[in-house]
Amino acid sequence: MPLLINGERVDLDQPTGDMIRAYPHLEEKAKLLRSQPAQIVEPKGLLYVQQREFAVTTPKDGSVSILGSDDATTCHIVVLRHTGSGATCLTHCDGSDTEAEVSLIMSSVKSFSDTTGYGRLEVHLVGGFNDDRQLSQKLTYQLLRAFDLQTDDVHLVTFCVTELNDREEKDVHFPIIYGIAVNVKTAEIFPATFPEKGPDEDLRSAHILTGATLTNIYDPKMEQLHIGPYFWRPFPHVDFWLEQDDKEILQNLSTSPLAEPPHFVSHIRSTLTFLKEHPFPSRSLFPDRKPRIYKKNEEGLWEQVCSDKI
Repeated sequence: MPLLINGERVDLDQPTGDMIRAYPHLEEKAKLLRSQPAQIVEPKGLLYVQQREFAVTTPKDGSVSILGSDDATTCHIVVLRHTGSGATCLTHCDGSDTEAEVSLIMSSVKSFSDTTGYGRLEVHLVGGFNDDRQLSQKLTYQLLRAFDLQTDDVHLVTFCVTELNDREEKDVHFPIIYGIAVNVKTAEIFPATFPEKGPDEDLRSAHILTGATLTNIYDPKMEQLHIGPYFWRPFPHVDFWLEQDDKEILQNLSTSPLAEPPHFVSHIRSTLTFLKEHPFPSRSLFPDRKPRIYKKNEEGLWEQVCSDKI
């Protein structure tokens, strides 16, 4: 069965605005979410998910209680949860291969859930805005369509995307919510920012910038974060990009230059520098072809563990 709202199949042939008007509770819920100030989520107990990454865990997890992601402009953050098992997945989608990505997160949540028994699959979509290139609108539709193609019932519970996440200032549009977190224990979803986006922030960003597909970064049974092994070719024209001023980087390496958070350019520069320093990650980063593995320590912070101790 397909994507449902209040038990009814969503008509995807109608404009999104008509869908919102048909289910006013979705707009009310989006309004409530938008009205909440973004909470600062500290690293303890947090698993931060970057663009084109996903992580799934359950309330039994002794290390991770919060999944979160931010810096979404035209991107959407997706939370899929099974109400019976509490298995929760968070991913940060950019429209690169939406149908395959939705299939991946569906199977990841279902692997921890008995979908024939108690509970149901619920999806929460947050992000995007009324951008000039209509990338947000396109991604919203892709996600709705992809969930509608699933064999399992999926219930759309939160829909705070594109026009429902848009604000206008001096004729320029911006997202209202750039990031969210979900509490795996309580199922609460809230706007959030994250001072720490690691570990291996530059390495993970480099993986995205070199064309990564959606990657699962967490093993909830072992309660371990797995980064890599990642391989890429030398980034084309990396010296050229590092020589450009902030305006050029913003204009050319962002999908929505006017709406990016203030740290966008410094983040891109840091990632490009990392790519310059590691043109062949098979030599400098992953010579043994094994992932970099992290586990939460007693303070609730990620600490790298040696692979021979696993």
